[in-house]
Amino acid sequence: MTEQHNNPLNFALIGAAGYIASRHMKAIKETGNKLVTALDKYDSVGIIDSYFPEADFFTEPERFDRHLDKLRRKGDNKIDFVSICSPNYLHDAHIRLALRNDAHAICEKPLVLNPWNVDALSDIQKETGKHIFTILQLRLHPAIIALKKKIEEGPADKIYDIDLSYITSRGRWYFISWKGDIEKSGGIATNIGVHFFDMLTWIFGEVEQNTVHVLTDDQAAGFLQLKQARVRWFLSINEKSLPESAIQAGKRTFRSLTIEGEEFEFSEGFTDLHTTSYRHILNGGGFGLEDARQSILTVFNIRNTQPVGLKGDYHPLASKTF
Repeated sequence: MTEQHNNPLNFALIGAAGYIASRHMKAIKETGNKLVTALDKYDSVGIIDSYFPEADFFTEPERFDRHLDKLRRKGDNKIDFVSICSPNYLHDAHIRLALRNDAHAICEKPLVLNPWNVDALSDIQKETGKHIFTILQLRLHPAIIALKKKIEEGPADKIYDIDLSYITSRGRWYFISWKGDIEKSGGIATNIGVHFFDMLTWIFGEVEQNTVHVLTDDQAAGFLQLKQARVRWFLSINEKSLPESAIQAGKRTFRSLTIEGEEFEFSEGFTDLHTTSYRHILNGGGFGLEDARQSILTVFNIRNTQPVGLKGDYHPLASKTF
C-alpha cells in the first residue's frame, strides 16, 4: 500500500494557509509527489506557488469534498493521500473526509483531542481499508533515536529524573485565534506539549501517575511518573516566563530537557523532519492511531485534571507562574 511508487502520488491538503502547511508541501515535493488540490477557508495561500502552482484551490469544504469525489470517480488524478493541517478540533472530521474519498490521511499533531476519537477512527480505518498516519517527527530525530537506544540498553530498573521546560512566547493574537480556545486547540498542554509527551513516553514508558500543578490559559506545569522516569514539566506561551539568559539573548523561545541533571541537546535538525516523516510513511512505515493513543490520553487527562497547586515534586519554573 505505502511502497514508494515510480509514478508520483496525488495529494490533497487541508489547511493550506496554516503555519505548518508549507512543511507538508515541501515534503510532498521532496518525496517526488504532487499536490493536486488544497482547501482553506482563508485565501492567504500564496505559499502554494512555491511548490505546486498548478494545484486547484477551494475555500469551501463542500466544494472541495465534491472535487475529491469527482476525481475518485473519474479515476484520473484520484487522490492517494490527504494531508491535514487544519485546526486541531477539525482533525477528526477531516480524517473522515479523506477516508470517505478512498484516500489515506496524514494528519498533523495532535491527531485528535479525545481518546474516544481514536477508537471511532480505528473502526472507520478498518471499514475503509485506508490508513491514518500522524506526524510524530521527534521519533525520527537522530538524537532522540540515540537516546531511546541508550535507555533501552541501560538498566531496566533505573528511574531517570527529567525536567522539561518549553516556553514559546505568543502575542495577543493567540487568544483571538482558534489556538487560544481550549475547545478548539485543547489548551497549551495539547497544542504545544503533545510532541514532548509523546517523545517521553515513547522512550521512558507509559504514564503511571499524572499530576497537574498549574493550568492556566498561557502556562501549565505538572509531574509525570513514567515507567522509567520522573518528569517535572513546564510549558508556557507567556514571555514573562522566559529565563534571563533567553531574554538577554533576544530569544522568544526557550527549550530545555535535562536528564539526571544534564542538558539533552536536540534543538537542531527539525527543519527536514516532515520530509523524513513522509518518506517513512511512503516506504511502508509511519505512525498510526495506536502510536498516538498514549500522548492523546496524557494531554486529555492534563486538560481535565484539577490543578493541585505547588505541592509535591513540582517544576522550579512553576513557582514563577503569573
